[in-house]
Amino acid sequence: MKKTINAFALAIITFTTGVLVAACGDTNSQSSSNPQNTNDSGATSTPVAATTEGLKIGSLLPTTGDLAAIGQQMVESVPLLVNTVNACGGVNGQPVTVVAVDDQTDPKAGAAGMTKLATLDKVAGVVGSFASSVSSAAISIAVPNKVMLVSPGSTSPVFTEKATKGDYKGYWARTAPPDTYQAQALAQLANKKGFKRVSTVVINNDYGVGFEKAFVQAFEKLGGTVVNKNNPVRYDPKATTFDTEAQAAFAGKPDAVLGVFYEETGSLFLKSAYQQGGTQGVQIMLTDGVKSDTFPDRVGKTQDGKYIVAGAIGTVPGSNGKGLEAFTKLWQEKRKFAPAPYTPHGWDAAALLVLSAQAAKENTGVGIASKIREVANAPGVEVSDVCEGLKLLKEGKDINYQGASGNVDIDQNGDVVGVYDVWTVGDDGKIKTIEQVSPK
Repeated sequence: MKKTINAFALAIITFTTGVLVAACGDTNSQSSSNPQNTNDSGATSTPVAATTEGLKIGSLLPTTGDLAAIGQQMVESVPLLVNTVNACGGVNGQPVTVVAVDDQTDPKAGAAGMTKLATLDKVAGVVGSFASSVSSAAISIAVPNKVMLVSPGSTSPVFTEKATKGDYKGYWARTAPPDTYQAQALAQLANKKGFKRVSTVVINNDYGVGFEKAFVQAFEKLGGTVVNKNNPVRYDPKATTFDTEAQAAFAGKPDAVLGVFYEETGSLFLKSAYQQGGTQGVQIMLTDGVKSDTFPDRVGKTQDGKYIVAGAIGTVPGSNGKGLEAFTKLWQEKRKFAPAPYTPHGWDAAALLVLSAQAAKENTGVGIASKIREVANAPGVEVSDVCEGLKLLKEGKDINYQGASGNVDIDQNGDVVGVYDVWTVGDDGKIKTIEQVSPK
């Protein structure tokens, strides 16, 4: 949903947010060459600029709100990349610094955070956001301020549509593929499973509605029927009760119900559907917004102790890049556990910002925007090591960055095409990947 805020109100919000961020300790005044600091919640305390000369980037990701469970790990990929880059000489002869802002999974907070990053911190590029609704709010501020925004997870098709019209002027890209592709992959999965009649229920924002429309189109092309196509079930992102929506989504006992949720609201919805008896005998299909280890527990268990979402299947953008093995090894050395979904996409988003600045030989959003497709795509020497890429660029050579999430070939609309992991919830409540599916 598009948000408009007049200049005076936005300035007040931005000032207040800056004060609150400082008060809550979301950023620390220290050099980005220092090791990252983390607390038990997974939130990262990242450095702010120690110099006005070097490249400064921001992260605008959720460590609180509906997507906090995923965001708390994703945000840590940015300082990890920056620390790696600074250890091998930085960008354009100077250390890189990063400013982290919690967007709270909220468009208003995201807009205020983006304004702070662009006008007060004066960053050249930003990794963010995750929620499509937040990125929609942020990009309207990034473009006029000439800040390059690279999202590791905003997958709404709306961004492709607006980029095609020239709305973003080249200041937008993403390392996760748009939901037009994920919807096609999920439609293929539903068809493969033999589902003929599917109902949909989605969060009423850019992510949910965009996914719904793309899935309906793809599933119908495969001969399926979306039974509530003319009466779609879309719930308020701020809702806390879902009895009416659950009843409508499961009405008529479709073969499957596709839920396009975020974790907090999605868990409440499915619990309500179970309590009404709607989930019995109906396959639950899910997407990336709820793929979190904590999701099955949040939905809860049946009266006989089984997980309500056991047997649910879903998709999530996968990672199959040439740099994945090295990234995973580094992540496990630093964090002592495997990277979560979208952390490779966050790493790649930050990598593209620093490589583009080096290619442009300037630490500005204009420079980054002018070179991002050049460093991401052929021709050029294929590199998956960001330090090797920086070295080649300093020598005046062209590179073709091969990321951890994928090859991150960015098209004229800022989009990439990826693969998708198919995941399921086991009887023990554990989420496991069972296969991969491609939209092509």
